[in-house]
Amino acid sequence: MLRTIIKIDEELCNGCEACVQGCHEGALQMIDGKARMVSELFCDGLGACIGECPVGAITLEEREAEPYDEIATIERMIPKGENTILAHLKHLKEHGEFDYLKQAVSYLRENGVKVDFAQVHNMPIHGKEGSKGCPGSREVSFANTTPSFRVDTNTPATSALRQWPVQLHLLNPQAGYFKSADVVLAADCVAFSYANFHQKFLAGKTLAIACPKLDSNKEIYVEKLQSMIEESLINTLTVIIMEVPCCGGLLSLAS
Repeated sequence: MLRTIIKIDEELCNGCEACVQGCHEGALQMIDGKARMVSELFCDGLGACIGECPVGAITLEEREAEPYDEIATIERMIPKGENTILAHLKHLKEHGEFDYLKQAVSYLRENGVKVDFAQVHNMPIHGKEGSKGCPGSREVSFANTTPSFRVDTNTPATSALRQWPVQLHLLNPQAGYFKSADVVLAADCVAFSYANFHQKFLAGKTLAIACPKLDSNKEIYVEKLQSMIEESLINTLTVIIMEVPCCGGLLSLAS
């Protein structure tokens, strides 16, 4: 799968922090006075950070995306020092990627890399305190939330949504919540039109949404779905569409 991701020229970077404000995923952080990618897993490749950089230190490159490898990622970060490693570990914990976090910590310990793991252990989960970036775009797993549904006007209901984001362009198909998951691929309008969408279709599932009529660059959707099936080994894929002709395109993308 071809994937667009940012590339940083640290020689040009002047440490102004403007790009960090443009990265809604929190994948870019200032480390030791330089902008650094702390998690390629969460880079959405939209390039908002490029427009914020006044010195042209950030570019976009398109490359073949191999299955995400946490060990390879942490190996690339070790030469950049402890602060960069800690930022990566904290980012994994903040976004609920505990399997990858365990892999990274085990590798660092087995190879004698000195890191103050207490900083990671003591930090809050899911960015509830002191987090940066846009909350609406921050990737979060709600997998431990037990959904409840409204049965009368006096009974509050909770969402069955298990993760964020949900828009297919922003989703990373190798994120932890896709591993062996039952996935619902829904047209954008479905949840607004079907009153019991959460109760009937979403409980216990991982969600992706898309509009086959209005969305652009839909070729990447096919590649992401293929990655979910072949690399994340999803268990099932359920496509839910409206009874309108344009929604048929979503079935075509998934087939």
